[in-house]
Amino acid sequence: MSGEVPTSGNATTDSEAFNYRLDRSKAGTAAPTFTFQNPDGGEATLQDFAGRPMLVNLWATWCTPCVAEMPTLDRIAATYGPKGLAVLTISQDNQGEKAVKPFFTKHDLPHLKGWADPDNQFGFDYATGLLPTTVLYDAQGKEMVRVIGAMDWEGAEAKALIDAAMAS
Repeated sequence: MSGEVPTSGNATTDSEAFNYRLDRSKAGTAAPTFTFQNPDGGEATLQDFAGRPMLVNLWATWCTPCVAEMPTLDRIAATYGPKGLAVLTISQDNQGEKAVKPFFTKHDLPHLKGWADPDNQFGFDYATGLLPTTVLYDAQGKEMVRVIGAMDWEGAEAKALIDAAMAS
């Protein structure tokens, strides 16, 4: 059994924008330890968020489904961030913050920050071959589920996944 469950997402505005599948085959795997760029250009690791559940979203400025799900991620960050969920939107753009800063200046996403991984370490580590890819981690830094493709993060299935991470 591969752990993959084909699932289709529901979108209220563009049914093509939200299309994903869930993969639980890596559940229990520890979060990777490599560094990436924080919104100020310094370095960060996922371990900087130890003790908190994390939603790690890999995206790129040129990825249409990635951009389509950003507003739902922003609203999830607004709702769950104060309750302890770290929502990390980590750009896989090779230009790093040079691509990310203008994107966040142009788009109204006040609850998200522009993290960047210009070396695509996360993309290679997660090896899904698709953006966006989102990985939910429990408060102990262990992977719970991967969402491969774009999801409406305000939908019932997404909320159930986030609630499970929050309860960890």
